[in-house]
Amino acid sequence: METTHRLIFEDARKVRALDDQSIDLVVTSPPYPMIEMWDQSFAEMDSRVNGFLDNGEYARAFEAMHQVLDQVWQELYRVMKDGAFACINIGDATRTNNGRFQLFANHSRIQSKFFELGFDVLPLVLWRKQTNAPNKFMGSGMLPAGAYVTLEHEYILIFRKGSKRKFTTAENKLKRMRSSYFWEERNVWFSDLWDFKGARQDMDSQALRERSGAFPFILPFRLINMYSLMEDTVLDPFLGTGTTMMAAMAAGRNSAGCEIDRGFLEPVIQRIYEQWPLLNRYNLDRIKNHLDFVDKQRDKGNQLKYMNSYFGFPVMTRQEKELKLPFVMSFSERDANCFKAVYFNDQYIQSIKPGELDIKHLTYDHGVQARLF
Repeated sequence: METTHRLIFEDARKVRALDDQSIDLVVTSPPYPMIEMWDQSFAEMDSRVNGFLDNGEYARAFEAMHQVLDQVWQELYRVMKDGAFACINIGDATRTNNGRFQLFANHSRIQSKFFELGFDVLPLVLWRKQTNAPNKFMGSGMLPAGAYVTLEHEYILIFRKGSKRKFTTAENKLKRMRSSYFWEERNVWFSDLWDFKGARQDMDSQALRERSGAFPFILPFRLINMYSLMEDTVLDPFLGTGTTMMAAMAAGRNSAGCEIDRGFLEPVIQRIYEQWPLLNRYNLDRIKNHLDFVDKQRDKGNQLKYMNSYFGFPVMTRQEKELKLPFVMSFSERDANCFKAVYFNDQYIQSIKPGELDIKHLTYDHGVQARLF
């Protein structure tokens, strides 16, 4: 299996490089309106923004910033296939104007626009970032009637274009089965509250750090596995440091990423070349975690009655019987700003002996593939 990954240096409000209905999933985190680090970015796209901010017209600045994003959401509707999902990570903003502290609800403004465009608005996820220190207060500290709740969460907004995706051919049905996730993963992933630490933004350029809103790798990796199939195409219209692209690669999906700032080109390429060999650990961890789950079930006297045909270990449900996970073998440049990932074939994965992969776990007597560790 091979996947391709394209860097597109175009304004996400009009992406000429993408055809109509060519995208299976969108995962992104846009610039956050009314967060100071992105003021200048919005001002470069709408000259009214600086004037509104300078005059203290924060409500008008908020709306002007969102009107910039509205054009991106409109473009997503064009490029997404019917039945495709869009997952938008966004945080609300707080700001003080003329001594009055106020929240700007970015998440609800985006939901309203997607609804207006014709998307189905689906239940969202609260991502608890916990980036603030527990003793960091806003307002009057211990004195009543003057303190403010500390924002420790962001939102993952989820939308679908049109009705449910249909899988009518035998090939598509099999691909869907092979792209399934573990039963115990579903119970965590489809909760409306996620709790993992925010990403560190280890980049060489201070200017790039100021322009990037990096989320942790596990966030797009989880969403990609939840809402797409292997070999689907995932788009991030605000690619930034390339996290979504790398997550798509790890999950065996194709990807495209838009970025208006060419200053991201070198850091993104460098990051991918340095880190792609580490991508396999995420799927290896999924196997390890599943085998831990199997152990715990056995300790409780519960025998899982189904067997995964690819790995040879027990699974909870019939829907997991065909589940397989991709492992990246090589990464190379195909064309300018376009890259190729090649994956180990099934025969190689099924021949892996104990200890060859750098994760240790108990082995099972269910075939060579089950003894990965």
